Amino acid sequence: MASKSERRKSNPKKKARGKKRKILPDNEEEVAPSMESMGHPEIFPLVLTTKTQEIFSCRIDEDITDEQPYKLIKKEAILEDLQNRAAVSDFHPVKKLVREYPGDELLLVCDKDFKYGLNFYLIGTEEGKENYLNPPEVPEELEEHKEYVPEDIVYYKPPVSKPWVSLGSEKEIVEESVEESTKQITYMITRKRNEFGRPIKFSDFNASVVKDAYIECTAYPDKNFTIQQREKDIGLQVVPKINDITTQTRWTYPKNASTQYQPREFSEEVKEELGQSKSLAEFLNNTSVSVELALQQNEIMNTFVDDWRYLAEEEGTYGDKSDTYLKEYQSFTDLHNLMEKTITCVSWHPTIQGLIAVSVAVRLTFEDRIHFSGKLLLQPSLILFWSFSDPIHPQLMLESPDDIYCFQFCPSDPNIIAGGCINGQIVMWDITAHADRIENTKAGGTRSKKAMLKPMFLLEPGSNKEAMYIRHCAVSSIENGHKKVITDIHWLSNTFEINRMGSVFENRSEICCQLITCSADCTICIWDVRSQKTVTPQPAEKKKEENVEIPYDIPSTFLHLDLAWKPLAKIKLSKGETTLDHCPTKISLNEVHLLYKTPAKKPVNLYAVHDGAVHTIQRSPFYKDIVLTVGGWNVALWKEGVLIGPLLQTCCTPKRYTSGHWSLTRPGVFYIGREDGYIDIWDLLEKTHEPAQSQNICITMITYIKPWAFSAKQQFVAIADYYGTLHILEVPWSLSHPSTNEVTSVSHYFEREVKHLEYREQRKKIREQEKMELDLDMEEKKKTKTYQKSKEQIEAELKLDFESYLELEKATLINLGLLRASEQMSYINM
Repeated sequence: MASKSERRKSNPKKKARGKKRKILPDNEEEVAPSMESMGHPEIFPLVLTTKTQEIFSCRIDEDITDEQPYKLIKKEAILEDLQNRAAVSDFHPVKKLVREYPGDELLLVCDKDFKYGLNFYLIGTEEGKENYLNPPEVPEELEEHKEYVPEDIVYYKPPVSKPWVSLGSEKEIVEESVEESTKQITYMITRKRNEFGRPIKFSDFNASVVKDAYIECTAYPDKNFTIQQREKDIGLQVVPKINDITTQTRWTYPKNASTQYQPREFSEEVKEELGQSKSLAEFLNNTSVSVELALQQNEIMNTFVDDWRYLAEEEGTYGDKSDTYLKEYQSFTDLHNLMEKTITCVSWHPTIQGLIAVSVAVRLTFEDRIHFSGKLLLQPSLILFWSFSDPIHPQLMLESPDDIYCFQFCPSDPNIIAGGCINGQIVMWDITAHADRIENTKAGGTRSKKAMLKPMFLLEPGSNKEAMYIRHCAVSSIENGHKKVITDIHWLSNTFEINRMGSVFENRSEICCQLITCSADCTICIWDVRSQKTVTPQPAEKKKEENVEIPYDIPSTFLHLDLAWKPLAKIKLSKGETTLDHCPTKISLNEVHLLYKTPAKKPVNLYAVHDGAVHTIQRSPFYKDIVLTVGGWNVALWKEGVLIGPLLQTCCTPKRYTSGHWSLTRPGVFYIGREDGYIDIWDLLEKTHEPAQSQNICITMITYIKPWAFSAKQQFVAIADYYGTLHILEVPWSLSHPSTNEVTSVSHYFEREVKHLEYREQRKKIREQEKMELDLDMEEKKKTKTYQKSKEQIEAELKLDFESYLELEKATLINLGLLRASEQMSYINM
C-alpha cells in the first residue's frame, strides 16, 4: 500500500490544479517544468486561460479540433504578451525557454486527455516539433502489426532502471499493523467423575424460605472485557466509476405542427333559452357571493408568494452559524511606489461596479516630513483607482500637490472628484476624458448571467497597460484656505445652497456645486465651484497677462478656480465651556435641519463621551436621526433631538478604535476597526454590551472601512490598513440579509433607550432634590446645637423646681387662711 506522500506525488492532475504561481524578482528566472521524468524532456505543460486562448486564437473546439490539435505560435507574439502582462501571462513559467528558443515559431499542442497534467503543452525543441509534425514512416513489415503497437508508449530515449528509494512507506505499514494488546484469559471447568451421565431432576424451590439460598446476579460493567475500537484497517481499491444508463424512449424526428380553431358558441335560440332559465339564474345567484369573495382576497393578498422560500431565507439567516465570518475576496497593494505609504480614505465608484479609489499618504511624522521634504517633492501624491481585473496595476492615478487625506465623488457627476490635502488646499479632478479607459469593453456572451462579481475593466490585448497619471485641473488658494490638514470633505446636496451670509435657500439647478470642509485649524469652510461675478471690470492689459497656455492633458473645467479659489463662507468654532478651541475632525449633514436653521458659530451642546479624537461620524442609512461616533477607546450612538446623552456608550476596550461604518443592508449592524488589525462586528439584536464577533484582518492598524452592495445576494466591505494594503472581503449571508422585522425591532430598541435616558434624568433630579433637603436639615441641626446634660445637673434642676413649688404652695395657703401659726412652723420645718 503506497503512503500518502507517494500517492500525492503520483497524481499530477491534482498537483497542477492546486498549484499557485510564484512571482520571482526580475533578476531571477523561473525554471520551466518539463516531463523529463517521463522520458520527454522537450515537453513543457501549460495552463492557458480563456483570455489567453482568445489572444493567440487557440480556443479549444473552435481553433483547435481533434483533426488538428496543435497551433504554431510566433515567438515574437509570446514575448510581446510577456512584456505586456508580465507575471499575469500564462507563458510566464516558460519565459526563459521562449527567449532561448532558436526557431521563429513554437508548437503548442492541446492535451485534452491531460496526459501531462494540464490542458496544453509546449514543445521546446525544433527536433521535437519536427517529430510531432512529421512522424517517422513505419516499414511495410510492421504495417500489419501496427494496430498491436500501443501509441502512447513512444520512447525517444530507452528507459533506464533506477534503484528503489524508500519514502517511508514501510514505517507506515508497521504503524498500521494490528497487534493484540489485551492479555488472553483461560478458563477450565471441572466436574466429579461419578456425576458423569447421572440423570438430572429439576424441582421447584422457594428461595425466600431458606436462608442464603437466593442469590441475585445483577449486571455490572467489567473494564477487563470492555473493548473500545481505536484503530480500523480498511482496504480500498481505486477503480474507474462506471455508470450504466438505459432507456426505452423511442425518438422521432420533430416536426413543426400547428392547429387553427374557432371557439364554439351557442346559437341564438339556445342563448334565449338559457337567459330565461330559472336554474341558471339560481346558480349565478348562489355562486356570485363566493366568486366576489375570492376576487377580493386575490386583490388583498398575493396568492403567488412562495411561503417555503421565505421560511428558508429566515432559517438561513439565523440558523446557519458556520457562515458568519468575512471571507477574503481580493487585495490591492501598490508595488511600484518606493515610499512606504498608508491608506487615508476609500471610496467606491458611484456608478461603475468593481472600481474603487483610495488615497495614500506617506507614513512620516511632522519632524520627518520636514527632514525628508526634498525627497517628498520627487514622489507624487496620488489617488489610485483599482480594478478587480488587475490587482497589480492601478487603472488611473490622480496627482495632487500634497498628500490627500479625504476625497469624494460628485453625486451629480461621478467624473468630478474633490479632495483635501494635508497642507489645507482643496484639489479638483475631471476624468471625463479618460472614461473610455475604465469602461467595460467585453460584451456579454451567451452564458447565463449569475449574481457574481465580474471584472469591469478588461483592456484590449494591444492597448497600453501602463498606469495613467492624471493631473489636477484646479487647486485652491493656499493663503485664503485652511491652515492645517483637511480632515473631511462633503458635496452639498443638489436640493439647497448656502450664500455668503450662511443662509440656506433652494438649489433650482439641481446640480451639486458646493463643498463643505473641516480642518484642524478649528474652521469649517463652504466652497462654490462656480465662477463668481466680479463687480469691478479688469483692464484689458491685465487680461492679456492672465491668458496662460493650458497643458494639453489638463481639462479646462475648473480653470477659473485654479490658485484663486477662496471659500464662500468660513465658520470658526469659538470657545465653549472649555478653555480650548474646538477642532472639527468629521462632519455629518442633516438636510432637513439645514433647510430651516442656520448653524451657529458657538456649539449648542458639548459632550465629553469619547476619550480620544473622534474620527468617524456617520448617520444610519435606515434612520436619519441616528448617528454613530467612534473615537478613542469607545463607541457611541446618538439620536438627534435627545440632548441628555448617547443612547449607547460602550465601555473602554484594551485596543483603540480607529474607524467605523454602518452596514448597508442590516439596520442593527455596524463595523468597528481597531489598531491591532481586528474588526469588531456589532449586532444590536444579538448583543448590546459587547461585539457579536471579532475577526482578525491584518497585523497592523485598520485605517478605513467602506462596505459596498454589489447585488441583492452579494455584498463586499473594503478594509484599508496602515501598511497601504486594501482588503476586499465578502460579507456572509447572516450579516448582509436582515430579518423580516429587523427595522421595526431596532427602532423599538432606540425608543426604549430614549425612555431609559428620560427616566434616568428624572431620577437624577429627584436625587439632587433629596440631597438638597438633606443638606438643609443638617445645617439647621448645626445652628440649633444641643448638648446632653449630666445626671447631677438634672437632679439639681428638679430639686430647685420642687422647692419653688413648695414656696408657691405655702404662699397660696397663707393667703387663703388655711394655715395656722403652729402649722406654718411645722410646714416650714418639713
